[in-house]
Amino acid sequence: MQIFTDQLGRSVSIPIIPPKRIVSVVPSQTELLHYLGIEEQVVGITKFCVHPQDWFNSKQRVGGTKQLDIATITSLQPDLIIANKEENLQFQIEALAMQYPVWISNVSDMPSALEMIKTIGSITGKEQAAISLVDAITIAFKRIEKPRLAIPVAYLIWNEPFMTIGGDTFIHDMLQHCGLYNVFENETRYPVVSLDTLADKGVELILLSSEPFPFKAKHTHFIKSFFKDAGKKVPAILIVDGEMFSWYGSRMLQAGQYFFELMQFIQGKRDEQEIYI
Repeated sequence: MQIFTDQLGRSVSIPIIPPKRIVSVVPSQTELLHYLGIEEQVVGITKFCVHPQDWFNSKQRVGGTKQLDIATITSLQPDLIIANKEENLQFQIEALAMQYPVWISNVSDMPSALEMIKTIGSITGKEQAAISLVDAITIAFKRIEKPRLAIPVAYLIWNEPFMTIGGDTFIHDMLQHCGLYNVFENETRYPVVSLDTLADKGVELILLSSEPFPFKAKHTHFIKSFFKDAGKKVPAILIVDGEMFSWYGSRMLQAGQYFFELMQFIQGKRDEQEIYI
């Protein structure tokens, strides 16, 4: 028996270290477990845990992140469940915590993400692999140009209604690492916004995420048409890889390079004074 403190400040007693039967109900943390070299110990994942592909095809699925199949999880008899404050519903996690050890992450920025990685490494007996990953992520992010660009940016995660991200989110922190100015940084969580509001904010660049809503080219055309028809300045619009901005596990290692290339592209367009992307 060993006690770990999760990111909500809860003491979690885990009977077997490292755990032998893990259920992960957070996609980005499932991918992290695979990266750390944990294979047979992971016995259950959600239907949204699409990485790695072989796990998605072979591991027992336990419902969605917000619609967990409690009966299936119970049948797996986990000695550890890895959850997240935002991804999962409180009442379901509390019900599971009455029967099993549940370690809950609460990630809102890079420091809390790196802390999560190191703690999961300690819990699963992969401490050195986790430390090496944290070091590699830190190096990868040092490549990103830090000076803040004078480009008012809105990052949209949902359509009908349009939803953006506030200043207390992990995505906002990733935008900051890119040097971009989130015009909704004074908002919290994921506020609903209108295209009129974006225009009033003077948005010059709109980033459309590939997830959770899969924005496509047709949405880019719709937004541009709105601005043109309203006689307002048409912002630059890019569809970006949402996993790079919102997956706070081992995906961050790839995100550093992705952000570097993205900012090179944006800076190039800015230098050319091309506002229409």
